[in-house]
Amino acid sequence: MKRLEFLGDALDRLRDFPEVARKEAGVQLHKIQLGLEPSDWKPMTTIGAGVREIRIRDETGAFRIIYVTKIEDAVYVLHAFQKKTQQTAKRDLDIVTARLRQI
Repeated sequence: MKRLEFLGDALDRLRDFPEVARKEAGVQLHKIQLGLEPSDWKPMTTIGAGVREIRIRDETGAFRIIYVTKIEDAVYVLHAFQKKTQQTAKRDLDIVTARLRQI
């Protein structure tokens, strides 16, 4: 099983998710640790190779977790946030890009 590594405030942001979304995030991250695919995801190739976004939706809104698994034997959670518009905010993309450079 791959270990989880949270960069920056990603874990704190994930803990701020509503309970249903937070539990779903835990299930999806566990799947990734086991080498399985999350239920709803998309590649984020504009940010970097192997960067993916988990998509979670509940009655309170849309939530995203951006991670990468291609580096070492770990799942690096780069960012977690609530999505409020159709397109991902530039600020969120900048955070992800900066954290990817840290690895």
